[in-house]
Amino acid sequence: MKFARSLSWFAGLWLAPLLWAATPRGQIPPPGIVVPETLRQELTAEVTELGRQVAELRRSANPQAHDLWPDVAVLHKAVDWALRYDEFHATNQFAQARELLRLGRERAAQLAGGDAPWTRQTGLVVRGFVSRIDDSVQPYGVVVPTNWVADGPALRLDVWLAGRDEKRTELRFLHERLRSKGDFTPANTVVVHPYGRYCNAYKFAGESDVFEATLHAQRAYGTDPQRRAIRGFSMGGGGAWHLAAHFPGFWRAAAPGAGFVDTPGYTGILAKPPLPTPWEQTLWRLYDVPGYAANFRQLDVIAYSGELDRQKLAADTMAAAVRREGMELRHLIGPGVEHKYEPTTKSELARQFDLLMAAPREMNPRRLEFTTFTARYPDQGQLAWFAVEKLQRHWEPTRVKAEFVASNRIVIQTTNVAAFRLVDPPGLAAGPVAVEVNGQKLSGLVHSDGKEASFKPAFELRGRRWRTVKSFPKPHKRPGLQGPMDDAFMGRFLVVRPTGRAWHPEAAAWSAAALEQFLADWRAQFRGEPRVKNDVEVSDADCADSNLILWGDPGSNRVLERIRRKLPVTWSRSTVRIGTLAAPASANVPTFICPNPLNPERYVVVNSGHTFAAWAGTNARQTPWLPDWALFSLTGDSPAVTAAGFFDETWQAR
Repeated sequence: MKFARSLSWFAGLWLAPLLWAATPRGQIPPPGIVVPETLRQELTAEVTELGRQVAELRRSANPQAHDLWPDVAVLHKAVDWALRYDEFHATNQFAQARELLRLGRERAAQLAGGDAPWTRQTGLVVRGFVSRIDDSVQPYGVVVPTNWVADGPALRLDVWLAGRDEKRTELRFLHERLRSKGDFTPANTVVVHPYGRYCNAYKFAGESDVFEATLHAQRAYGTDPQRRAIRGFSMGGGGAWHLAAHFPGFWRAAAPGAGFVDTPGYTGILAKPPLPTPWEQTLWRLYDVPGYAANFRQLDVIAYSGELDRQKLAADTMAAAVRREGMELRHLIGPGVEHKYEPTTKSELARQFDLLMAAPREMNPRRLEFTTFTARYPDQGQLAWFAVEKLQRHWEPTRVKAEFVASNRIVIQTTNVAAFRLVDPPGLAAGPVAVEVNGQKLSGLVHSDGKEASFKPAFELRGRRWRTVKSFPKPHKRPGLQGPMDDAFMGRFLVVRPTGRAWHPEAAAWSAAALEQFLADWRAQFRGEPRVKNDVEVSDADCADSNLILWGDPGSNRVLERIRRKLPVTWSRSTVRIGTLAAPASANVPTFICPNPLNPERYVVVNSGHTFAAWAGTNARQTPWLPDWALFSLTGDSPAVTAAGFFDETWQAR
């Protein structure tokens, strides 16, 4: 699949690969108010001292301090960043900062003394963890029920996703989580409030944040992994819709309220020109929920809408989508209200949802049915005994029906699947196994180690026939290595600065400015500071551990020069060539993603950060704006994308 088109409608914008500094809404978060100088000095001194205590806890040989220092660091970060980045938005936040610093000092002293009483506390608690993506400390709030005890019965866990708030920095978020239980606090339930990396509808790094916070809380409070729920309202409703649809096996049930489920329907962006590019419209399939409606067979969903709310469109759209799949959506509507919960209907929602959550989900169901458009979401999560390994063609509808119909007999129907694995299907016994794929019959054997059977066959479509295989040829697009460029920033990544002499000064200046813009945008929008190394410092351990984000050209970046002959883009001092497209290297810069030739289990990305605008008026536009590759022209008044497209399933530009 390939698209290439001039982007004349971007004229006048400064286009770093992030697109991304010039946006309709200006700075996000918005600039704060003036902090009186005396107060600034006082808070700065306290932040500095708390920062010193955090550093000591990190260096401590005490395992408890090593594990729990993020619970102190999130309180430090909240005030530190508010001071450093002009993020106080109201005078009452000065007192809130003092309160967070007081709590941070208290926790630091307790932890240094060998105790952590907040880990045993019920009620409202704020916690922190170190994100695997960028080593940043990220906060979450938790409501711990009064009957919770360590090592006691495993309780239900609900995740609540908040609505949009452009001023919800860490300072505001932590204050809220220390003051408010939220809309729903069911009995015998631990309620987790992820930060979600600020204001992105729980997508990209926000998606990763939800799962990291949830699993951190599950370990900390010993909750029941078979009784997890996802809930939210407004932006949080949009997040609940997409996390339920993309990870149905992770949740017992979902209760999205309002929100949005697709970009074109919610924004009306296709109603008048200029229209989004073809590749952007294709990439809506990453997060648009209606195409994933079949996945709601794997969990229970109760939607809520206000009768007069414009965002009732989300549930109405999904009701039609699940009806096309032969199901009915349970949809509660609050009479006479707009964008809020109507009290009586809210109570009924809580009652019905509690009934659902009283029973754990079915483990290892004998029948699975799901759909996807990308290997980013290849299975049904923890319910999966079927996992897609390769697609025939990315971004096209992909469907799987797999059923254990009898002892050691599995019947499978697939659409757009090129390879898959079966991982410990339920009920297999030692002996022959019959597997039928799209009418073709294959056989296998369950081997037993004397304790339990193991069955992990792999299947691949070769021509028109399915074959059992031991492995799959590389490289190919597969789960976690399928693009587009934004995908690299959902995992652990390392920014690699060039230190050498660039081939062309204009291209070098463009790349350097784009890199600085990315670092600033990541901090502001995803609330972390990317790890950065010079090209001469990158080690084999870095290649094994992280996606490498390479900046510059093969003349200036030693890592890029080392791998350039193994990349799907041909790049010399004179020419950039992508498939049949060729352009002068002096006036054009390629940006792209592909597996790292030094470690094909990780990505390299060249000259790009996340590709969507920091703010485009609505979270529904926070989807990838560029695909696997793009070419930026440096001629004219401002840089512009002149071509872009997708690599094929073997990471080649055809």
